Amino acid sequence: MSLASWAQQSAELKVEIDATNVLIGEQLNYTLQIKADSSSQVVFPEQPIFAPFELLEESPIDTLRAESHYLYTKKYALIQFDSGNYFLPQQQVLVDGFSKIAELIQIRVNPVVVDTTQQKLYNIKPLTEVKKNYDALISQILWGLVAGLIIIGILYTYLFQKRKKELRERELPPFERAIEELKALENEKLSEQEEFKRYYSRLTDVVRRYLEEEAKIDALESTSEELLTKLELRKDSGVLDLDRETIKSLRKVLQNADLVKFAKSMPELYTASEDRKSVELVVKETKEALPEPTEEELREKAAYQEFLAKKRRKEQWIWGISGGVILAILTLVICMLIYGYYPVRDTLFRYPTKVLTNGQWYKSQYGTPPIVIETPEILERISSSDQPKQQFRLGTFDSPFYINLSFDFPQPKPNSPEAPQIDPKQADLEKGQELVNSIISSFESEGAVNIFMKNDAVTIPSGTPAAKVYGTLDYPKKKQQERVRCSFSAYLFTFDQGTIILTLMYEKNDRYGEVIEERILNTLKLIEEL
Repeated sequence: MSLASWAQQSAELKVEIDATNVLIGEQLNYTLQIKADSSSQVVFPEQPIFAPFELLEESPIDTLRAESHYLYTKKYALIQFDSGNYFLPQQQVLVDGFSKIAELIQIRVNPVVVDTTQQKLYNIKPLTEVKKNYDALISQILWGLVAGLIIIGILYTYLFQKRKKELRERELPPFERAIEELKALENEKLSEQEEFKRYYSRLTDVVRRYLEEEAKIDALESTSEELLTKLELRKDSGVLDLDRETIKSLRKVLQNADLVKFAKSMPELYTASEDRKSVELVVKETKEALPEPTEEELREKAAYQEFLAKKRRKEQWIWGISGGVILAILTLVICMLIYGYYPVRDTLFRYPTKVLTNGQWYKSQYGTPPIVIETPEILERISSSDQPKQQFRLGTFDSPFYINLSFDFPQPKPNSPEAPQIDPKQADLEKGQELVNSIISSFESEGAVNIFMKNDAVTIPSGTPAAKVYGTLDYPKKKQQERVRCSFSAYLFTFDQGTIILTLMYEKNDRYGEVIEERILNTLKLIEEL
């Protein structure tokens, strides 16, 4: 017999399982352990199949050395979610190439038995509608508006300045406008052919526009030769008394301009400067050569200037209002991004409880024993025929926020020696139930229905313990077609002599109700010593 065959035969495979009877969903631990010689090569299955059980986890191989052999152990965690009888599949382990097969194990998976006599059964709760959260969408929209308004603002500023310049130039008389444009050309820096081309285009446009507006010559649509011919004809007819040298210098400027614009010529800087001076001389001499305007022409010119001035003022108003609207919207959007959409919106539209939150609050002292509390408005004292009872109130159940502060300290009754002794704990329970019933009665007397309430023991921020009765109710508010779901909280401060009850109520969907309630409680303080 070979050494490998002997080692294979001497190897022992054991299977262990922690239970053969489990509940649905209970973890089952399955262990493979093989005893082999120290020189043997042991291989566990790389992808073990335990169907119909699910494999939760498998541990690494644990090797333990004994005196003459090794123990190789591998553990698996299994689970099954259907009840019934099952068999764990046989697993194969290789020892020096020879297989060892684990034995088949039967498993019983039991269902979870519910004792309906001990455990109550409840109906399946209906789906609860959850309000959609639009905060992320609103934030994206607001950021988009900011980007859009900034772009619109930049375009607005550019177009406004451009239009302002155009209107100002149109209001200037033709001569002053031409001289101003020529002065602007004096500061031009020329180095490339395209710059010379723009320079001469502007230069010839100045003189052509001036001649068309002042000398009434169709200059803008005429070629250079046609323009010079028209000037010659007006000189010969005596309409425009220009010097021959002036026309000659203008001819030279137009020829240089045509060479630059159409033949891509690049003149010297000195030539460009001299051409500008020549055009300026043409404009000035044309101004002197023109006949004096008649009174009718002066009136027409004045009327035209007045029309331009009114048009400019109107456009300035339009541009100013548009700019103000853009700035206001941008400011509003930025405020919404900083402080939130709803707080800014509610502040602008004066949401009732938002007004109470942002308004002035008043710190006052009420009742006996006295209590200090800060409220949006001073509580109004309610007269009552019951002398020991004091009541202070803000608003009604129809108000956005209702506050009621009552002090009930009846006169102590003399103890009769024959009166039975009452357990203090039982007395406190009866007193607490009586107070809860009084709260329910006060709500029902005002028309509230569907009153759901809970009670809890709390400690207000000042450190005073209190019993809190809170919940929801439906109240028929005025000008509302349906009943409004409201939240209420009643804080009960009980003493041997009597009780102080602080009742607060507001609409359940009000975003600022809890904020106001928290602020009131933070300022509430009982004055124990005067």
